[in-house]
Amino acid sequence: MLTSFKTAVKKFIRLESFSSILLLIGAVLALLMSNTAWEHLYADLLHHPFTIQNIEIKPLEFWINDGLMALFFLLVGLELKREILEGQLSEPSQIILPTIAAIGGMAGPALVYVAFNWDDPITLHGWAIPSATDIAFSLGVSTLLGNRVPLSLKLFLMALAIIDDLGAIVIIALFYSGELQLTYLAFAAMTLALPSILFHWKKISSLTVYLIIGLFLWFFVLKSGIHATLAGVALAFFIPNEKDSHGHSPLHRLEEGLHPWVAYAILPIFAFANSGVSFAGMGFDILWESVPLGIVLGLFFGKQLGVFGLTWLAIKLGFAKLPEQATWMTIYGVSILCGIGFTMSFFIGSLAFTEPEYMNQVRLAVLFASFLAAVVGYLVLLLATKKPESVEEIV
Repeated sequence: MLTSFKTAVKKFIRLESFSSILLLIGAVLALLMSNTAWEHLYADLLHHPFTIQNIEIKPLEFWINDGLMALFFLLVGLELKREILEGQLSEPSQIILPTIAAIGGMAGPALVYVAFNWDDPITLHGWAIPSATDIAFSLGVSTLLGNRVPLSLKLFLMALAIIDDLGAIVIIALFYSGELQLTYLAFAAMTLALPSILFHWKKISSLTVYLIIGLFLWFFVLKSGIHATLAGVALAFFIPNEKDSHGHSPLHRLEEGLHPWVAYAILPIFAFANSGVSFAGMGFDILWESVPLGIVLGLFFGKQLGVFGLTWLAIKLGFAKLPEQATWMTIYGVSILCGIGFTMSFFIGSLAFTEPEYMNQVRLAVLFASFLAAVVGYLVLLLATKKPESVEEIV
């Protein structure tokens, strides 16, 4: 059982780590196109609607941010449900420390951002941008250190990031959804009941059936005023986990099948679509504007203060213990890595602001803060650990 668990963790971390490389490539490509003669092509590709037989279709950016990202949130929901049922979040003793750390990691950056934007109701709307952690990049950086970083610490980071994603989902549902359309919301609720009915009454385990249900659910949620990506999370919690005679369940099969597509295609495409910042006429003095300043300081300082501060407090008060083989310095290094916002910060930024001026500030600030957190976090972990002489490679 322990061996299979470690194998699953290795696979997860390797997938996320390689995904971070593709994410970086997508971001760099977007930056290059936005600052060369390809700038207009990049803008036209993403933002201009197109027509098919005189029917106007929404621009590509919509289908990426509201469509493809629904599959990302479906995967997040599947991972979260699996972890709650049988993984790192299944025991109270395992869930306490990463939950407390994640709460600090969301509250700290938000408070820092609010402090710099309190007097402007427009910019204040972006308070949640620095509250998110990018699981792919944070795990990717920790993996660069190989077996210097113990498995327990990577599991702590992974659980923290998953709980952080759950927090981001709640924030989006509560603060970044539009006016509710109750009729469509009722249709969404009825559609959501179908997976349980089909499985428990008819024992249907076909993933095709559940994905078709998901398409209808996505449409109804989109029309209801709630952000469409939340349909993915909602569907995930209704995918059955009962195993068949071969030890497989619809939840496990969907997660395993979806994870490579999200890691290797959807997230890099999202990074490409949301990382384009034109530096024309822009200097680093723009980082002193309230929005980018709140994001940079929130991600870099707010994250580490929130994660490390509440982790220290929880352990000192006896609510939890340090992860096995971890030290205070390695916990601090991980708390810095949590300042890598990237995917979720970009996503919340696109919900908070529609003005190009603010979105350019968001993108520049998130890129700068994430790069800073990655480099400093890596260096702290490098100095805080030493390479074991004879230890089995974890990833």
